[in-house]
Amino acid sequence: MISVAIDAMGGDFGCEPIINGVVDALRERKFNAFLVGDEAQIKPFIPQDQGFEKYITYVAASEVFEMKEGATDALKRKESSIFKAVDLVKDGTCKAVVSAGHSGATMSLATLRIGRLKGILRPAIATLMPNSIGGRTLVLDVGAYVDCKPENLFQFAIMGEAYAKEIMGLNAPRIGLLSNGEEDSKGNEVTKETFHMLKKMQNFIGNVEGNQIFDGSVDVVVCDGFIGNIMLKSSEGVASAIGKLIKNETKKSPIAIAGSILMKRVFKIIKKSTDYDEYGGAPLLGVKECVIISHGKSTPKAVKNAIFQALKFADSKINSAIESEISSNEQK
Repeated sequence: MISVAIDAMGGDFGCEPIINGVVDALRERKFNAFLVGDEAQIKPFIPQDQGFEKYITYVAASEVFEMKEGATDALKRKESSIFKAVDLVKDGTCKAVVSAGHSGATMSLATLRIGRLKGILRPAIATLMPNSIGGRTLVLDVGAYVDCKPENLFQFAIMGEAYAKEIMGLNAPRIGLLSNGEEDSKGNEVTKETFHMLKKMQNFIGNVEGNQIFDGSVDVVVCDGFIGNIMLKSSEGVASAIGKLIKNETKKSPIAIAGSILMKRVFKIIKKSTDYDEYGGAPLLGVKECVIISHGKSTPKAVKNAIFQALKFADSKINSAIESEISSNEQK
């Protein structure tokens, strides 16, 4: 069985939703869960009469790395739950780590303690966005690095393509470069230079605009972490605002209320397709083992799905595919 290190203390709401998510995951699939944190706080949330204990190992951590702290300070906090969780992967005890704690700290520790894949200059945080044809579009980077060079974006494309093939099951994923227009001449100096580098990739379809992330015309979208994070937070805000507008409008008349009842199943499908909890976390691509970064406000469902994502990643050959492609491009 695959062993997964879980930062049990890092979320915004303490360990309860995280441990509940671990228990829900164990109900559906067996794996070795290494719970890092304060055992006295963790244990009460684990049913003692259902056999979960044989899959759980407690790893003591006396500190919690707080969201207000600087990311690089995590390297000094060796007793923190995130430091110890990452080190379980570093020393080979676990094959993956899941954390809903400080994303910057998780990224810094993973990069420096676990290490980057051979040839990778910078890791990238990737996320799946819903599209209008019922699928998902992979976007990277969405927050790891705000300033990127063309070679970084080129490597993001290689990593995104590998993820799309190995995890999403796409044989020939369409890769696009996020820009302010589809024309080859559009973009700033960095994206223009990146465009010429990406042209050597067989599946590169050219520049894409923001709306194409959601229309199903592209499978992998590449951008720097500054643009990607703004895009991610903006889209989350739009989705939330639309949901509230629909609720408010359907309360204004009996006809609208009746219509909303008839559309209940459709609304449920739309909510599921746009729900963060459905995939639970964002993989940090470019490091030697699996690192899943979850939202601080993750629900048990989100934690469960983040663990499932970690198990699938750890059982794949994605890192070998990335290293092979990077090496191949270096020789060209």
